[in-house]
Amino acid sequence: MESLRLIEQWPVTTAAAVVVRKDGSVAGSHGPQRHPFKLASVTKPLTAYATLVAVEEGALELDDPAGPEGSTVRHLLAHTSGLAFDEQKPMAAPGNRRLYSNAGFDVLAEAVSKATGMPFPQYAAEAVFAPLGMTDTWLDASSKSPAGAGGVSTAADLARFAAELQAPRVLHADTVAEATTVAFPGLNGVLPGYGHQKPNDWGLGFDIRDHKSPHWTGLTSSPATFGHFGQSGTFLWVDPVAGAACVVLTDRDFGQWAAELWTPFTDAVLAELTRS
Repeated sequence: MESLRLIEQWPVTTAAAVVVRKDGSVAGSHGPQRHPFKLASVTKPLTAYATLVAVEEGALELDDPAGPEGSTVRHLLAHTSGLAFDEQKPMAAPGNRRLYSNAGFDVLAEAVSKATGMPFPQYAAEAVFAPLGMTDTWLDASSKSPAGAGGVSTAADLARFAAELQAPRVLHADTVAEATTVAFPGLNGVLPGYGHQKPNDWGLGFDIRDHKSPHWTGLTSSPATFGHFGQSGTFLWVDPVAGAACVVLTDRDFGQWAAELWTPFTDAVLAELTRS
């Protein structure tokens, strides 16, 4: 895909990208596909997926208590537990505000670990990474927030995850549909790096495009687009209307450069997919 060559103009040293169609085929790739990158918050969809596997296995339920009083697994996944960004300190009553929280995902991982009897990084590896053949993906247990921002992976591995999100095999399709539908609709909040959003729609571990503005996806991305971006200069989106997903990993932290370049890049990718 010619649109992927736009990355050559980005102010980054190393970058890798891949576009995956709904049928799992690769529409195009750019850069070293097996180079490991720190994912930052692109870790969260992986953590959410492992949590949902535990739910399907019956180890715990979405409405089981987890986190501060009144909070559940569902609240933690949807950033509505009320926990602060980087500490396990309640800032609001559960279900009242969309407070984006790394700490909430670490609490979530603790709940899954307790329910399954396994350290969460091991459970994620056995429940998600191994079945999908993601041999170069792991959660760094030594990071400040392993489940929220401690993932390491490659474009090749995340291409497998992007294919799974579009045609689920590890999870039931209905579970993925619920995870990528707005949970606790109508809640406002701050989308990190992009400011206050009314509403700040989120699914179960996935940022949902809807009509957010500004946003890290494209101006032409469908409202149904879902995914996540990371402060390490990474993103993964799935656009069900376009029938494709895109993964981009870089070695430069998110900043103004990314806010300016990611949106036209996504629009170019979507335009090329439409023409093909």
